[in-house]
Amino acid sequence: MAGHSKWANIKRQKARVDAVKGKVFTKIAREIIVAARTGVADPEANFQLRTAVDKAKAAGIPNENIERAIAKGAGTLESGNDLEAVRYEGYGRGGVAILIEGLTDNRNRTAADLRVSFSKNGGNLGETGCVSWMFDQKGVATLAGPINEEKLLEALVEGEADFYEMTPVDDTEGAEVFTEMGDLERLAQFLKQQEFNLVQAEIRWIPNNTIAVEDLDQGRSLMKLMDALDDLDDVQSVTANFEMSDACYEALYSTAD
Repeated sequence: MAGHSKWANIKRQKARVDAVKGKVFTKIAREIIVAARTGVADPEANFQLRTAVDKAKAAGIPNENIERAIAKGAGTLESGNDLEAVRYEGYGRGGVAILIEGLTDNRNRTAADLRVSFSKNGGNLGETGCVSWMFDQKGVATLAGPINEEKLLEALVEGEADFYEMTPVDDTEGAEVFTEMGDLERLAQFLKQQEFNLVQAEIRWIPNNTIAVEDLDQGRSLMKLMDALDDLDDVQSVTANFEMSDACYEALYSTAD
């Protein structure tokens, strides 16, 4: 799990940089549109929409942009081409399994972009189902510190969470709490009631087993591939089953902003 959490932390840092560039706005807006389309267009009554709106606010997206995206999803504002959810699978260097989820209005474009990103970074796009069997979907509640771990343990027993992992959040102490997908909303609300600082609640693919990455060249190659995939406009999330060693992680990111 540690390697997966490292990538989650890198993505949070990367999202802050991308938000400054405006790159993250389109992805979150698409997430809001789809959430509003698949449920009611009221964040208070639609957990998926509420989490997307919270993410938008955290990224600094203006309220008028958020409201426009909700209106597009609700059908009260022209949104152009319809978006559909897609999932692609492939491999990185060393046989690392990679899952990509996206929203697109053109499957051919998305597949072509993914194929180029894989081939340029030592990987290859696979067939549907080639790696998804190696992952399970879980609800993940991310908490920012300071955290009293004893209090957290008590809350997780009462809140019926599956397990947790202490991991940095926004360069400070934090934790990720894992539960079944259908229990995420209830757990998130419970953690808020227990006065934990909930910064994100999301559905995430979790690998059943991981591949240890200790070689710096392999780690650099994998992270370049993950970044390239994540940078594509049609991609919403990227997950892989490698666990990067602390030494490799620090060599790659200790001097990063």
